[in-house]
Amino acid sequence: MRSVTLAFACFACASAFAEPALSPFYESLQAIKPAGKLGQVIKKEQIKTSVKGAQAWRIAYISSDVNERPTISTALVVAPIGKAPTGGRPIMAWSHGTTGTAQGCGPSQVVNPAVPLNQYFLVNGNSWTDYGLPGLETFIKEGYVVVGTDYQGLGGGGRHEYLVSSTQGRDVINAARAVASIQETGAGHKALVYGWSQGGASTIAAASLPDYIAKKGTAADGIEFLGFVAMAPGDMASLTGGKTLDQATADKTIGDFAAGFSNNVFNFTHFAMFMWGTQAAFPQLKLTDIFTDEGVKVLDEVFSNKCIHVASDTLNYAYASNYTSLLKEKPSNTLAWAKSFVQGGVAPVKPVAPVVVYWGSKDVVAPPAMGKFYHEQMCALGGNVERIQLPGEQTHFSTPSASEPLYLAWIRDRLAGKPATNNCAIASTLGS
Repeated sequence: MRSVTLAFACFACASAFAEPALSPFYESLQAIKPAGKLGQVIKKEQIKTSVKGAQAWRIAYISSDVNERPTISTALVVAPIGKAPTGGRPIMAWSHGTTGTAQGCGPSQVVNPAVPLNQYFLVNGNSWTDYGLPGLETFIKEGYVVVGTDYQGLGGGGRHEYLVSSTQGRDVINAARAVASIQETGAGHKALVYGWSQGGASTIAAASLPDYIAKKGTAADGIEFLGFVAMAPGDMASLTGGKTLDQATADKTIGDFAAGFSNNVFNFTHFAMFMWGTQAAFPQLKLTDIFTDEGVKVLDEVFSNKCIHVASDTLNYAYASNYTSLLKEKPSNTLAWAKSFVQGGVAPVKPVAPVVVYWGSKDVVAPPAMGKFYHEQMCALGGNVERIQLPGEQTHFSTPSASEPLYLAWIRDRLAGKPATNNCAIASTLGS
């Protein structure tokens, strides 16, 4: 078995050389203070796209996190070429799945980002990460502007608040404001949000932020969100099961979460990244509540410098099957941690517009029970929510392609002003 001590020593020796290089666009943002209106574009550069009839840009814009601290987020924007119709083009705001926590993990940073969704593990995948914008060619052909936020901490400086959905929900709302403020896009003030996995969670979080959406004095006030499409969302607030939090509930929540996501190193990496990102959002928490001293040092080194798949490979290489040795035998301060899950997750507020949730029966990454909890909770609040099991045995990773024909039609109906149906009447019987 590898020596854990030697493995850690190797990390420490390499730390001076570990920080990944960023291209000039993103490197220049690291020292900029996030000042300005929400959605205000502070940097923009035009880039190439192979999508017919389209033009594209990278942008950096002002956003804020769950505690309303100003942040800088980056994004990819793709718009049709030519004169926009009266009233402007509809905005499709994409919210991507997990890519990692380091500054170099933003999807807009790959060499040719302005393409349809490219998933790294598929036969036609050509990168180390997922990138691109689902449905892009169809949206451009039908006259939409598409914006894909990278989220705060993935290129714009600061520490990424991974899976703090209320933060990423704010990022996607401000991305829509940003693109509406860019004259060249021809964007109007009608928007929809669609997202997968981490982005599915931020999508439903954005839907329950009515006061944030209604803010005045932004770069583009009055954005009207017509609908929200969530693919395999993982709402971390659902871990508490909606129960009133006390010490016993918190102990069980944290214990079950750690155990449930320690069955393999890939899931453990997601769990550890979430705790790392939650602590970034809530500095009163301490990573030493959950991890050993060695664990904190190693995870901080890894997550500050590596994206998800490389981070997982690193933990596997350094610790093999002994990765759970990074956890404390008994976590402490669990009540504060559980409360932060709720505060950073989807707010228990009726969605501002119709929501559709797509899920696969073979999803073991974002348990469908999370989506079921969300469905029941929002239906009880009077929301218009439809939850749809995808045909066949869809996994977490096949969800985007399996969902696309369904959500394209759903989006057209929202833009056409057709009423959305929901299945709230049978919310408690819709599978896992």
